[in-house]
Amino acid sequence: MRPALKAGLRPLWRDRRTLQIGVDPRRAAALTGLGKAAAIVSLLDGSRDAAEVERTAAEYGIAPEAVNRVLGLLASAGVLDDFPAHLHQALPDYLRARLAPELACAALAYGHGDGGAAVIARRRAAFVRVYGADRIGTCVATLLASSGVAWVTCRDSRIAGEADIAPAGLGAADVGAPRAARVDRAVHRVARETRTADDPGRLPDLAVLAGHPDPVHVAELMRSRVPHLAVRAEEAIGVVGPLVEPGRSACLRCADLARAARDSAWPVILAQAGGAPGPDGPATSPQACDTVLAAATAALAAAQALTFIDRAAPHVTRNGTLEVVLPDWQWHRRTWSPHLACICGAAAAQGPSRALSPGTAREYASDLGGGLKEASGMADSTGPENFDTLGHEEASDVLGAEAGSDVLGPEAGGTDILGAEEGSDILGPEEGGTDELRPQ
Repeated sequence: MRPALKAGLRPLWRDRRTLQIGVDPRRAAALTGLGKAAAIVSLLDGSRDAAEVERTAAEYGIAPEAVNRVLGLLASAGVLDDFPAHLHQALPDYLRARLAPELACAALAYGHGDGGAAVIARRRAAFVRVYGADRIGTCVATLLASSGVAWVTCRDSRIAGEADIAPAGLGAADVGAPRAARVDRAVHRVARETRTADDPGRLPDLAVLAGHPDPVHVAELMRSRVPHLAVRAEEAIGVVGPLVEPGRSACLRCADLARAARDSAWPVILAQAGGAPGPDGPATSPQACDTVLAAATAALAAAQALTFIDRAAPHVTRNGTLEVVLPDWQWHRRTWSPHLACICGAAAAQGPSRALSPGTAREYASDLGGGLKEASGMADSTGPENFDTLGHEEASDVLGAEAGSDVLGPEAGGTDILGAEEGSDILGPEEGGTDELRPQ
């Protein structure tokens, strides 16, 4: 093991006896009573293995027992990594520097102790195909590539127009050119090593369907059992999801069947509004999706795609969608259960208790603690009461006084990870001295 403090967390002094690792209480940990053993923290940069840390600390009068004690406490607090030296050696210098924030964020977000190595390895082995090179699809492609996904391709047959220009997508110079080819250029601007040539004979690990998907593409993905994530923004509303795992979670048709149960005219509306856009663009022009809405929706879609690739956190868009309705900019979650009338087979896989019966309008309202809600008519199908919402009271509990103080010292009302009594045992009073790293 090559012990290293998690990248992105800074050691900071709370007072003369207490060292805090990190700033925000939701990530930070504090060590009290370190004395001279505080110098051990300065050795944890991943350049030494544990034995070398012990030898170097010994040169400054710090016993091996103290080193092991500090390393154990840091590891149990979740702020210590095993530095991913092999991954760093395998990456070119420019790519290692570019992916450093991705490694740091993955290690902190998922709580892994490998410095984010496993997450980056999965991304470097992943193949994502984006269907649709509109503002959102192009942004998703560039975000995934810059996040380390090694192979990102795009399928689109349209010509780029002025309305396709976006900060993280196509530029003014791309207008008049085939959108798919220009997406390749946009990807290579931010991640020159990314593979963008498509292979029709290879199934992607994940497909992203931007806009109104072509039913032919959807049928192919379902038949081939390819996971796919839908994303769209129109009418000043952004929608991310559902993430469809064919035969295992609600598909796009399950959602349409649930809508039809609440609104008998939905199939007629869908026949007119659905399907892929024509060669001259979407049927509604201009689309009511401004630059910021497109970017926000694309960013959340890319985050959900990475969550699926990383395999390290629950997929909130599995059997659900994340939706934002302007102008409040507050994302809500809507649950879509597998429908018993759908031929995708997900209802049978999940069991009848989690499936919707044909002709019913029931919808599971919340994975955060809500029960079943009855949807009655169009007002319920579009109103906020059908959404899973993390309200202000619930959100405030994430960083409450009680929750935030538990990782810090008694000044904040919590418990020290290394209390004064325990801290005095690291070096003993007779060995206590300066906290600086100085040779004896």
